[in-house]
This record gives sequence, C-alpha cells and structure tokens, in this order.
Amino acid sequence: MKLIKNLLIIVFCLLLIPVTAVATAGAKQRFADGPNRVFSGGALIAGELYSGPEPDWSFVNPIATIEMQLLEPPTSRRIWTVEHNNKFYVWSGYMSTTVGRLWKSWPGQAERDGRAVLRIDGKRYERQLLRITSGPELDGIAAAISNKYQSATSRATVESGDVWLFEVAPRN
Repeated sequence: MKLIKNLLIIVFCLLLIPVTAVATAGAKQRFADGPNRVFSGGALIAGELYSGPEPDWSFVNPIATIEMQLLEPPTSRRIWTVEHNNKFYVWSGYMSTTVGRLWKSWPGQAERDGRAVLRIDGKRYERQLLRITSGPELDGIAAAISNKYQSATSRATVESGDVWLFEVAPRN
C-alpha cells in the first residue's frame, strides 16, 4: 500500500511539471509584445504606426496570419484575414457552440468595443472592427475565405451566427 501511495505521488509530481510549465508560459506571454504561435499576448507596441490613406489591402492575401489586439481588453492574438474588393476582414468560427463561445472571447469583446490594432509585417494599423451579419457581399467574402483557407465559411454560416465576420474599417 505504501508503495502504491509513493508511486501515485511521483506520477502526480511528474504530471505537475508540464502543467506548470504551460501555465507559466501562457501567463508570461500575456505581458509580451504580441502573441506567439500558441498563447495570446499583450498589447502590440513595436512597429511603426501607419498613417496615411487607406492601403490597398490586397497585400494581406498571401499572408496566413496577422497579429490583432483589441484595445479593451488590451490582449493580442494571431488571426486569419482576407481581402475582398479592397476591404479587409477577420472572422471567428464555431461561435454557435458552447466550446467556441468559451474559447473565443474576442468576437464578443470586439462587438462591444471594436477598436483594434493590427500588426502586419511589423507595421501597426489602428482600425475599427465592424460586425457584418448579412448582406449580398457575404457571398464574395465567404468565397475569398474559402479559397484562401479551405474553410466551410459561407453566407449561411455568417447569417446563422456560427461565423462572426468583421470588416476592418478605418477608425473615425
């Protein structure tokens, strides 16, 4: 019995090591300048702040992910993007599932306060996220998303609320 108890203690301690390491890395990343591949990060600080006319957003099409930070709360994450008709979009899937709602809090935060900073190739852009829930442009945007990421995003998934789509608009 004592041997089993000691083995359980050793196994528990060995399991505690990677759990503690992952939790520590995640907590540490929250204070870093931007996210890494796994964990959300802190505010996007480094990089020139873009000023000037609205860019030709087609340059984001070959880029797989960008960094996006909401101002409230000031946390950043990596996110997929697409350009369609020279407008820039971000989205979040699985929003009609419990797991999706728990896992992805940024869409609800963006709907409440859409002020965002995006960092693309080291340059930061101050923008406003505007949720799109319907409209004829959804067909073209969904096609652009599906072509880039082999996604099942469609007009119907956006209109049903399973996918939350945001236009990345100039901030007024």
